[in-house]
Amino acid sequence: MSPRSCFESSWVPAIRLIVDVGGQLVAPIAVNVAKFDAPEQRYCPAGVYEIVRDEAGHSSGNSARLQINAQNCVHCKTCDIKDPTQNVNWVVPQGGEWPIYQGM
Repeated sequence: MSPRSCFESSWVPAIRLIVDVGGQLVAPIAVNVAKFDAPEQRYCPAGVYEIVRDEAGHSSGNSARLQINAQNCVHCKTCDIKDPTQNVNWVVPQGGEWPIYQGM
């Protein structure tokens, strides 16, 4: 078994968002964008979380969505700690395999 690299296309971290009873991702848009201007875009050092806004650049109501770029994740768990609504549940990937960074 070869060590995994963070650049493998098959490597995806286990980032799970907690949803409301109806199965909708309410907290990232209704709470984090409205109250805190989407802090997940700033606290994640790898740019995993991105708010995609409508053509006019607005992010209110249904005009915005949370895009998760999981392939960028560096396993720092900042999102699990810093999210103001505690909406992110970051789980160690199956097998506990971490990316191997060169020079570290």
